[in-house]
Amino acid sequence: MLTDHKLPLGQYIADFVEWLTLNGAEFFDSVADTLEMLIQGVTHGLLWFNPLVLIGLFALLTQLIQRKWALTAFCALSFLLILNLGYWQETMETLAQVLFATLVCVAIGVPLGIAAAHKPMFYTFMRPVLDLMQTVPTFVYLIPTLTLFGLGVVPGLISTVVFAIAAPIRLTYLGIQDVPHELLDAGKAFGCSRWQLLSRIELPHAMPSIGAGVTQCIMLSLSMVVIAALVGADGLGKPVVNALNTADIALGFEAGLSIVLLAILLDRVCKQPEAKRRTEA
Repeated sequence: MLTDHKLPLGQYIADFVEWLTLNGAEFFDSVADTLEMLIQGVTHGLLWFNPLVLIGLFALLTQLIQRKWALTAFCALSFLLILNLGYWQETMETLAQVLFATLVCVAIGVPLGIAAAHKPMFYTFMRPVLDLMQTVPTFVYLIPTLTLFGLGVVPGLISTVVFAIAAPIRLTYLGIQDVPHELLDAGKAFGCSRWQLLSRIELPHAMPSIGAGVTQCIMLSLSMVVIAALVGADGLGKPVVNALNTADIALGFEAGLSIVLLAILLDRVCKQPEAKRRTEA
């Protein structure tokens, strides 16, 4: 029977992770300490401000970016509600984690998307890897990251990056691919170098798609908040997990509402303004 001789694929992966743990303990510990220090620094920076002052700064930033008074008022009222419910610290912890994860995803994903658009064979190789990263259940790669980096915010952050990084890669690739050949030919005719073609033609034309990738990355990072809390990450995921363990409906609703408000705000603020999109189109 075929099932009598099982291929030990899982054992191979377990042995590889154990080998990494034994031979790279100092490296993974240093990475974990550095990332945790950076995230805590961002969190402490946000919590250093008086909440009302920071809410005013968030509202001002929203108005400067989107120029919509209704959205600015919604931003201020949402953060005031979160402050009133008593989840200000957890919200700032979650915001720091999401911003840090998004920064890492964009810093890695956008260059990879550009490289994939210029080298089709590279994207052919990378596409099944991206499919795997997006379809494998999160808990599967949460286990090795927990083994390598220990409890805390770092395994949650790395799992978030693995889960969310496919969005900026794919959308950057699509944005660069959609650049009209006529524009590229015109640029070449005027003597543009490859760097000038990228910086003056391809990236500006692909910016709406790249912006959508950033927004998707933020949303995917927020969807990992509760899962990251299971391995010790701070933030709004912790009260949700506590509510689940104790069947506390009130706690779960309030923490969940805070996550929803933060997600709506980040999505609306990071969206490219309509006027700018029409001008670029």
